[in-house]
Amino acid sequence: MEEQTTKDNASPDPGLRLFVRWAAVSAIVVLLDQLTKWAISKWLTAGDTPIELTSFLYIVRRHNEGAAFSFLADASGWQRWFFITLASAVSAYIVHWLWRIRNEDTQILSAGLALVLGGAVGNLADRINYGYVIDFIDVYFSRWNYHFPAFNIADSAITVGAVLLIIDALFSSDKETAK
Repeated sequence: MEEQTTKDNASPDPGLRLFVRWAAVSAIVVLLDQLTKWAISKWLTAGDTPIELTSFLYIVRRHNEGAAFSFLADASGWQRWFFITLASAVSAYIVHWLWRIRNEDTQILSAGLALVLGGAVGNLADRINYGYVIDFIDVYFSRWNYHFPAFNIADSAITVGAVLLIIDALFSSDKETAK
């Protein structure tokens, strides 16, 4: 009987706590992404004159019906459902992956997955609600007359997450396979 009581009073599974922590990181990304997009939608209309923050950084409001760099933006509308399906499947897979590695020491991998998940869900929410993704960060290099495609917080999280996944693949995962 005493053994059962000890198990009941034991601290929560540390793997579960880590999973919840990474899920919280994803949720924070989604929250920040959606709050910034809401603010931009309240303050600017698509096509308004960009607001200059620095000599190279502007706030704009763009509607991207495609993927990265407006890939497939000019398609006939099928791309909305394709990207919703793809983002949903990838998000589900990442949640499964985070759950599977919850008891492993994979901080870089988990952080990368959490950021990609948060970004994917943030953009997925836009596609479901509006049929397009709201982008608002515009980087312009006047010296070369080059505009980097507008992006948002979700895109930034996906990019940083992808970099962390590459770092993990190049450095961390090799150590595990060498054991």
